[in-house]
Amino acid sequence: MSAATATAQPSTPAAPILEVKDLTVLFGSRTGGAPVRAVDRVSFFIRPGETLGLVGQSGSGKTTTGRAILQLQKADSGEVRLLGRDLMGMRGAELRSIRRHMQFIQQNPYSSLHPRLTIGKIIAEPLEVHGTVPREKIPERVAELLKLVNLDPQVVTRYPHEFSGGQRQRIVIARALSVNPDFVVCDEAVSALDVRTQAQIVELLRDLQNKLGVSYLFIAHDLALVQEMAHRVAVMYTGQIVEIAPSKRLYAEPAHPYTRSLLDAIPVPDPAVQRQKLRAAPQELKLVDRRSGACIHGEDHAVTGTAPMHVIGPDHEVSCRFLPQN
Repeated sequence: MSAATATAQPSTPAAPILEVKDLTVLFGSRTGGAPVRAVDRVSFFIRPGETLGLVGQSGSGKTTTGRAILQLQKADSGEVRLLGRDLMGMRGAELRSIRRHMQFIQQNPYSSLHPRLTIGKIIAEPLEVHGTVPREKIPERVAELLKLVNLDPQVVTRYPHEFSGGQRQRIVIARALSVNPDFVVCDEAVSALDVRTQAQIVELLRDLQNKLGVSYLFIAHDLALVQEMAHRVAVMYTGQIVEIAPSKRLYAEPAHPYTRSLLDAIPVPDPAVQRQKLRAAPQELKLVDRRSGACIHGEDHAVTGTAPMHVIGPDHEVSCRFLPQN
């Protein structure tokens, strides 16, 4: 695969299908101290049929962001709008009614499937809950979904343990797409799979996006994989987005030092080049530690706070006072 094979982004930008503004999630401290800002004033948007990659090291707040958008994790402040509707103000039946428009593909394709239900029942369950098709047509719809993810419809009577990891992930994808969602959070959707199967699932997700026009928030720590999948990429560090740009631009011209450190960490087949990159990485990783205030530019962020996002190029924003505003 290559970045050139990624789904083509619409030439004319459409109105966002998802808008996130100043999303904040606080976790209480076990020691009784100040709460931890797991997600700190995160803002971004996703257009119809677009994939936004969300990358960062473990613990940066990626999964919490995805869960807060889906209203699976309570947010403390901010706005989340899907199809123009405020999700954070919804409760009960109103929230359940819009859940069919947003779905979740989780990291582990085995633990996310009920081991005592057949594949047919697993995929049929969302159809029954949301009533998107008449009950008598559910078996037909299940067969269509299995074909859509390149599985034989005859497997409906089998159980999750009878499938490989890649096949189970295809089943998870079929379940997520069963109610024709407009937006899907893919949370490390291929990280539990081997490299060959990862490529197959990424190709499947792109094909489905082309056919169905669905939008993805593609959460991953593998930047090489995100380059294949995403139209735009947001880089997250300690709960905040520090850079967001079109995929090709971000990989060719990373502006934020933390983004450069992540790209330098991508393995390359030349040992000499890899050793040189690893030697340079520690200095880059000192960029912003909000507990110590460290900054490679010499700024004390513990005193000044994190720089606001500002535009430095076409559709390219970064959080760094030392990069000129366009």
